[in-house]
Amino acid sequence: MKRRIMSLTLAAVALFSAVLIYLVLTGENGLSRPKYAERSIDISRLDRTETRSLGWNPDGLDELFSHVATLSTDSLMIITNGQVVAAFGDLSIPYNVHSIRKSLLSALIGQKLADDANNLRLDATLQELDISDAPAPLTELQRQTTVRHLLRSVSGINHPAAASGGLQAEIDQRLGHRENQPGTIWAYNNWDYNALTTVFETVTGTEIAKAFDLGIAQPVGMTDFGRSAVSYVSDPGQSTHKAAMFKLSARDLAKVGNLYLNNGFVNGKRILAAGWGRLMTEDLSKTGNGGLRWGHGYLWWIPSPDTGLPKGTFWAWGLGNQALMIIPAWNTVVTHQSDTTEFLKRFVPLIRDKGMTGEEAMVQLIRKCRSSEARNTEYCKKHRFITKREMEKLFSLIASSRTQK
Repeated sequence: MKRRIMSLTLAAVALFSAVLIYLVLTGENGLSRPKYAERSIDISRLDRTETRSLGWNPDGLDELFSHVATLSTDSLMIITNGQVVAAFGDLSIPYNVHSIRKSLLSALIGQKLADDANNLRLDATLQELDISDAPAPLTELQRQTTVRHLLRSVSGINHPAAASGGLQAEIDQRLGHRENQPGTIWAYNNWDYNALTTVFETVTGTEIAKAFDLGIAQPVGMTDFGRSAVSYVSDPGQSTHKAAMFKLSARDLAKVGNLYLNNGFVNGKRILAAGWGRLMTEDLSKTGNGGLRWGHGYLWWIPSPDTGLPKGTFWAWGLGNQALMIIPAWNTVVTHQSDTTEFLKRFVPLIRDKGMTGEEAMVQLIRKCRSSEARNTEYCKKHRFITKREMEKLFSLIASSRTQK
C-alpha cells in the first residue's frame, strides 16, 4: 500500500497549535455559558432494569443524554460487561480521531512486544537505533533517549515537529532551549510521538497501517477499518519524523478499549504484552494539570481522583474531544466522537485568509454560536466545536450516573 502523505501547511500548524492551547491552557477564556437548544437525538438503551443490573442509574443517563443533545456529538457509547448500555449516533462511521493516534501507537507497540518475533526493545536508545533528525540533528545526549522515554513523554527534546500539537509556549517553559537529561522532564510533545512512529517502522520494517491492521484490527474483529484509514502528516522543513493519523468508527474504537479490559487477550490469544494495560497508571507522570489530564503514561491520559472516576481509569483524547475511556473498575468502555470537518472548514480560513491568531478564530466561532440568531443554525447545533468545559461536564455526568462504584 502506498503511503498517503499530507504536507503540513502554515494554516494546519496554526490549527493544531491554537486549538490545543485553547483547550488545555485557557479553557473557555472566560466566555459565558449559555443554554444551547437540545437536538432531537435517537438513543439506543437497555431497559431500566437491565441498566441498573449493570451498575448504572437510568435517571442519571437521562441527564447525560440531555447534555449530549446540546452538543455537536456525533457518537457516544457506554459498554459494560460487553453490553451496550446506551449509545447514540451511527457507530459505523470512521472519524478522524486526531491525537488518539498516540494511544493507538502505544497499543501497537504493546502488541509488538507480545509477538514472539519481536525485535523492539524499550531500553534501546536512539543512538543504537541510528535515529536522529533533520534539518537540525539531535545532540549526543539527546540520542541517549530510549524508546521507553518516548512512550512516557520524557525525552526532554524540544525540537520542531510535524503536526505539532502546539503548546509550544508550555513546551518551552517545561524543557527550555537546552539539553535535558532524558527521562527527567515530562512534556506533551509531538516530537516524541512522531519519532516513536519512525522507531516502530524502522525496527519492525512495517508501516503503521499494515501493522495495525494485522496486529490489532483483524484480531479484535474491527468491521470498519481499512489500511487507507491511516495517513501521514509530514513537514520536512521542521523534522524528518511524520505523524501517523487514524480514522476509526466508534464500534472499532470500543474494541481497542475491550482489548485492554480483557488484559490484552482475544479469544484466549494474547494480543498485548503481559501487564501492558497497567503501565499507563503505574508508571505515569503527573502533568501539573487537574481534572481529566492529571497524569500521563505510555501515551494515555489519567484522570485525577476528584473527577469521580475510579482508580485505574485511563483514556485517549483527540482534537474535537474525541475520547476512548477505559474504566477497568467498572468493566466499562466509553467512546465519544465529534466530526471536526465543518469546524475546520470555518476555522482554517480565519487564520489563513483573515490573519487571525488561532485563539481569535476559536473565540469568534464560539461566540457566533452563542448568539441568539445563530444558535439554532445547522452548524451550531450539529457541528460546532465542543469546549473543554462541556466535555468535563459530560464525563462528570457519566461518573455520577454510576451506582456501583
